[in-house]
Amino acid sequence: MSNSSQNQFLRRLFSAATAAADPARCVPQHLPVECNGRLIVVGGGKASAAMARALEDHWPGELEGLVVTRYGFGVPCSRIEIVEAAHPVPDAVGQAAAARMLERVRGLGPDDHVLALISGGGSALLAAPAAGITLEDKRALTSALLRSGASIHEMNCVRKHLSAIKGGRLAEAAWPASVLTLAISDVAGDDPEVIASGPTVGDPTTCADALAVLDRYAIMLPADLRKRLESGELETPKPGAARLAKAEFRIIASPSLALQAAAEAARAAGVTPLILGDEIEGEAREVARVLGGIAKSCARHAMPVAPPCVLLSGGEATVSIRGNGRGGRNSELMLALAIALQGHPRICALAGDTDGIDGSEDNAGALIGPDTLARARSLGLDARASLDNNDAYAFFEALGDLLVTGPTLTNVNDFHAIFVQ
Repeated sequence: MSNSSQNQFLRRLFSAATAAADPARCVPQHLPVECNGRLIVVGGGKASAAMARALEDHWPGELEGLVVTRYGFGVPCSRIEIVEAAHPVPDAVGQAAAARMLERVRGLGPDDHVLALISGGGSALLAAPAAGITLEDKRALTSALLRSGASIHEMNCVRKHLSAIKGGRLAEAAWPASVLTLAISDVAGDDPEVIASGPTVGDPTTCADALAVLDRYAIMLPADLRKRLESGELETPKPGAARLAKAEFRIIASPSLALQAAAEAARAAGVTPLILGDEIEGEAREVARVLGGIAKSCARHAMPVAPPCVLLSGGEATVSIRGNGRGGRNSELMLALAIALQGHPRICALAGDTDGIDGSEDNAGALIGPDTLARARSLGLDARASLDNNDAYAFFEALGDLLVTGPTLTNVNDFHAIFVQ
């Protein structure tokens, strides 16, 4: 394949992965049967507005509700209110919407039903600080966690214990109504307690666990807030809690299903796929070294799979910010992979966030090929200096190799595809 054909092939795989998690495809088959009592729709996440639209398109009865999505991810709905708010650092719009959401589910009866539409990004979008905690406290803490390199599991453990809505508290507020959650997973292992910080499921983590995360990354807290965590005052509802007894949780799309869809598209193109897993985590530049080593082994030894092949993986790498450049974890992973491969003539790759936004930039990720480093040098770009400065966005923008899709209206975490000819 030519470089152009390789890029088109990789883009097709990315499109296949995101299409598999399209709410219009995966929501309708999981809707409840028409029920007695009121149906209140709530939710949050990057896919929540598209999920609400799919619900409206297929629900014949009455419904009402409110969901919160990221700025730019809204879609028009007629019966469900759509609010756009900030991500990844919460804002006052998200805070106000989360407070209204809690009020909507309070006071329901045992014959009423709550349908929660939850997807990745909900942790920041459902910003309802616990009593005595300000939005500025939450914003400062979120920013510190993002800079620290903490995993999404660690971040959500902390955020749940400082929230009035996460960690099962939304479902607790809806008692005695029944709660059905339809979730699009963006986390390794599809753990319900981690997706959007689990607003409708019991939380097995503790205040002590949250403190351990903060101490691990040397993140400071106001003294009074630390005391509240130490005393257990901010403990979350646990699995098996009586007020969560009528809550049901279903995952309707996941990273593994997206990878399987990409694998089918590769086979259709005559390329052997190998799915390495959907739980790839760690520093983006370290993940890149490992993935690069596997790709070179395929090219040289036909192990673990013979070319033409594509190595598929997903997960959520992290970036410990040391420089002052621009770029998300997928762009940084691709820059580090280009350095690791050193212009290998038979390998090209793509990495992108399936929501279409890599961190806070306007790209989903980036693509690399055998000529990436040579073209960069011709433009006076130093790949390693760009990596050291966390400036992958500017690097790939100069090359014209950013992966730009716009919001996909879904989110099943990151997608990596490495093609070996």
